[in-house]
Amino acid sequence: MLTDLEIAQKAELREIDEVASSISIPDKHLRRFGKYVAKISHLYLNELQDRPDGKLVLVTAISPTSAGEGKTTTSVGLAMALNKIGKKTFVTLREPSVGPIMGIKGGAAGGGYSQVLPMEEINLHFTGDFHAVSMAHNLLSAVIDAHINFKNELKIDPTQIYWPRTMDMNDRALRQIIVGLGGSANGYPREDSFVITAASEIMAIICLSKNLVDLKERLSKIIVARSYDGEFITVEDLDVQGAMATLLKDVLDPNLVQTLEGTPAFVHGGPFANIAHGTNTLTATKMALKLSDCVITEAGFGADLGAQKFLDFVCQVGDLNPSAVVLVASIRALKLNGGASKNEIQEEDIESLNYGFKNLKVHFENLRKYGIPVVVALNEFPTDTAKERETFDALCKADSIPYELSKVWAEGGAGGIDLAKKLLEVIDQPNSYKPLIPMEAPFEERLEKLAKEIYRAGRVDLEPAAKSKLRLFKKKGLDRLPIIVAKTQYSISDDDKKLGAPEGYTFKVRDLNLSAGAGFIVVVAGKIMLMPGLGKDPNAKHIDIDADGKISGLF
Repeated sequence: MLTDLEIAQKAELREIDEVASSISIPDKHLRRFGKYVAKISHLYLNELQDRPDGKLVLVTAISPTSAGEGKTTTSVGLAMALNKIGKKTFVTLREPSVGPIMGIKGGAAGGGYSQVLPMEEINLHFTGDFHAVSMAHNLLSAVIDAHINFKNELKIDPTQIYWPRTMDMNDRALRQIIVGLGGSANGYPREDSFVITAASEIMAIICLSKNLVDLKERLSKIIVARSYDGEFITVEDLDVQGAMATLLKDVLDPNLVQTLEGTPAFVHGGPFANIAHGTNTLTATKMALKLSDCVITEAGFGADLGAQKFLDFVCQVGDLNPSAVVLVASIRALKLNGGASKNEIQEEDIESLNYGFKNLKVHFENLRKYGIPVVVALNEFPTDTAKERETFDALCKADSIPYELSKVWAEGGAGGIDLAKKLLEVIDQPNSYKPLIPMEAPFEERLEKLAKEIYRAGRVDLEPAAKSKLRLFKKKGLDRLPIIVAKTQYSISDDDKKLGAPEGYTFKVRDLNLSAGAGFIVVVAGKIMLMPGLGKDPNAKHIDIDADGKISGLF
């Protein structure tokens, strides 16, 4: 059996000029990165405003295992399948973070015969977007320390600096650090930290910005610290939004690539879904909608995270109207949610499957609350048994949950034809999409509705730190910003041990953080890691390159 990388390296790719020409992108808007990658000017979207939008389909998943359940693979395969049956389709995805690639999760370009290519470039440096975000982020960090060092006219309190440093690598030693050691020439000693680049507020800002003017305005609103007088200090106060936007000017342009079967794809932006909104850039999605009949996009982690944020936040900010949702499930994840251990999910276990099915059911019910049709894609794995599939089929029929088996990992677009046909049955039907969480409601009301309706909690409890922050935000008039919850991806609750479909519990909010530039309040529930660490046997040990430049070990 070939590895993902071997499959990718054997593929015959169309040159990027041909891909662009197939969707009528003018050459003047193309900036090439070699033969198979290009950036498309974000300004091109202005020329497309008179064109109608295609249909927008969101791909999400049930509560996942640590290896993921194949959302990207399904997204890519579904787009290829739709093209095979005559529907001009685009797929839009997030860019991978290098840290997890060097760790244990691997890349994020799909898998098997359902990948976006060139896989090596996408999974590594790509077009430099992550580097530019890191550079702009760390420029701001440097400016903050320089300002403190030279008279500190803004009276920044070094113990109240919110802005960390960043790097796109898993490195636990940088989670909590002290900077400025070695004497006065090296600055003011203080505690600091690093977050991985995908966790930077700038990454979220990039994905929401319409143009350079909007980008600069959002950057200027970033709150970096508080003063000794208790006032918020912003990027505008430090007057570096122009320099930051200059470093980011090319990042706004979507990255055009292709799938294994030549379907056009935008891979652009990369915010995590457990701490930010978890979808690719609005520019990429909006441009794709103007260039195709149908756009397949993906939201990170389970439906309680990425999909909820997409449907309640991203669609409202970006004025998007989704036509359907594909909910990816796997038998192994259902067994895990049913009580099987990670070491046991490869074995047949009907009891755990029956119990874990409640997780799929709760996600399905939650998504239906948004007034749009939902189709389940059962992602096939080699360890699935015939009896387990029969059980899954019976459970779906008992609860009137429409589903199709997805074989796109093994068969590419051909393995997703049935799913594509099922999707076409529903996307042209009128739907009554409506966000579940109203933006205009008071903070407490919105949070309680989210916790009870989506997370199935019985009540919400704000711990002292969260209450203190909320009082501050109300005083500053910022409590009406949208809510983005940061919590575990392994459970619909705030506790990664509560698998399946917990209900009636207390949803505990530990803290509130303000992402004023991105335009939301981060509600922190449980322990959230913003800087991962490498494991004992990281994938970095297995990645290599030979004398001819051929890479091995990526997956």
